[in-house]
Amino acid sequence: MPKEIEPKLKLISTYLSSQELFVIPEYQRSYSWTVTECDKLWQDVETFMETGESEPYFFGTIIADCAEHDKISLIDGQQRTTTFIILLKALLLRMKEKLDTISGDEDARRIKSALEGRRNRILDILFKTNDDTRLDILEDWNAARGKIILENDSINEIEDYKRELQIIVDAESFDEAEGRCHKIPRKQKDNKYTNFFRNFKFFYSKLGEYDSTRINLFAKTFLSECQVIEIRSWNTEQAITMFNSLNSTGMPLSDSDIISAKLYAKAGADKVPFIAQWENIKKIVHGLETTRIGSIDSLLQQYMYIRRAIDREYVREGAQPDVTTPGLRKYYTSDKKHLLDAPLVFCSAIEKLGLLWERIRNIPAVKLLLKFNENAKLYLISYLNRFSPSELDDRDVVPIAECLVRLFAVLEIVDAGYSSSKFKTFLFGENVKLVSSSVSTTEIQTDFDTHISRCWTREDIHLWLEEYDKNILVFLNEYIYAKEKGLAFDFSESVNIEHIMPGSGHNIDTIRQDAGIDTIEDFKTIVNRLGNKILLEEDINKSIGNDWFRTKKQTSVRVKKGYKDSKYPLASALVSYPNDFWTKADIKNATEKACCRIANFIFGTR
Repeated sequence: MPKEIEPKLKLISTYLSSQELFVIPEYQRSYSWTVTECDKLWQDVETFMETGESEPYFFGTIIADCAEHDKISLIDGQQRTTTFIILLKALLLRMKEKLDTISGDEDARRIKSALEGRRNRILDILFKTNDDTRLDILEDWNAARGKIILENDSINEIEDYKRELQIIVDAESFDEAEGRCHKIPRKQKDNKYTNFFRNFKFFYSKLGEYDSTRINLFAKTFLSECQVIEIRSWNTEQAITMFNSLNSTGMPLSDSDIISAKLYAKAGADKVPFIAQWENIKKIVHGLETTRIGSIDSLLQQYMYIRRAIDREYVREGAQPDVTTPGLRKYYTSDKKHLLDAPLVFCSAIEKLGLLWERIRNIPAVKLLLKFNENAKLYLISYLNRFSPSELDDRDVVPIAECLVRLFAVLEIVDAGYSSSKFKTFLFGENVKLVSSSVSTTEIQTDFDTHISRCWTREDIHLWLEEYDKNILVFLNEYIYAKEKGLAFDFSESVNIEHIMPGSGHNIDTIRQDAGIDTIEDFKTIVNRLGNKILLEEDINKSIGNDWFRTKKQTSVRVKKGYKDSKYPLASALVSYPNDFWTKADIKNATEKACCRIANFIFGTR
């Protein structure tokens, strides 16, 4: 067996005709191509087909690890290779449909012969047939079933999705593939299908727009005029190094891809339980995808912050903490590589973080915090790691979540970035306390009180709040108001920011004049103040006339015309507002109340 690198320029059909089994190795990412990428591939082939170019079309580089006999492990090219196979299967089905309907005149016989030749070529690729075995499949499709062209060993692919490609390739018809492919619970329409089937359906639908001649031309172009460079290596590390250097797809392996490969290699006799544990982590992360938490890389970063705080790595005697942070890959594969020596223990720690997030994700204070800077979650999870997910109570979570909300609310209004010593340096130092179960919640709250009072004055905070014209603090204002009134508060992802005095519309000049606002410039400033914004379930119908505020007070949110029946506390309170017009003075008064409310909260008035 040759040991050197072997690059070859190959037709896609030749590349896919290898008698070796294509394998997606354990550490590779899941199949992530969507219809967007497939449409780009389709347009590339179609455009090339139209130009009639004499030189073949190039589809990039494939990097293959051939260290294992009779297998080609795809280091770079898994997304394209999988998609090429899906496209060929869609093409095969459409060819079969056309061949079943072609009439017997001379032109039709020519097309039929060409289609049969290219159909046979695809059968040879997908099912490893030849002149002696092809007829078996043509006479009885059951002879094709179970012939594997690509094996998916990725531990990053959801287990239920791993057989999707094989189900599609095995299917005798589109309807059979659709019936047997996985349906994702609680998803609607095409969203209920995996990327495998959605991409297959895309190609099958596009080819359905072609007549027999056009399908034959497309098949000729794809099979005989499209190329890749296949680079074979007989050394796994060498192949991965080449991938990271060349990276023809523009998508380097993620940190979690590399780390999972290292863990898998170290799992030894525990490979089966390790794969099951990693699969469970992926399922947990999948359930968190609507939050800002949802990726394995994110959990790995959170665990790195926890470990570094526990080990006091960045603490310097008599000096501020060193806030320099290593990259995930460097930290886990170089600086602290011993953490990966016990894969099941390591995975348990990562799994615990995911379970903690599952437990707290719907607590309003946590949802509020996650609307601020994404770094906030790093410090909340450090504190929560003290607890078992099953024993964690809302009362354990809210005080620390609110401390972080207070600090990140300041970050939202001041002219400074997270990297400022008033934010990142303080939080790094505090993280050493957050991870320690010997430090009380009261001590941490006092640290935040002291830090905020030392760095900012209430007067400055109040002034900046008066000028605030963005939206995150609208959520905070509602949260604090509900807390003051002893009301329940929560918000959904579909919540709207409602301007009580609308910022646009055909009646805007009349509304502005009725509100006592003289100029357009004054109006644009006032309309975006905190006191003019509330949360609401639905967008208010823009057709409401000059008596818009009276109408919104008296009409239900259920018909998209008002505030009645709203679950949000400020909208509900406005239903009984004593005035029928919402004026400049009302906005000023509401803004002043919001500023006082938020300033008191920031400075720890409890």
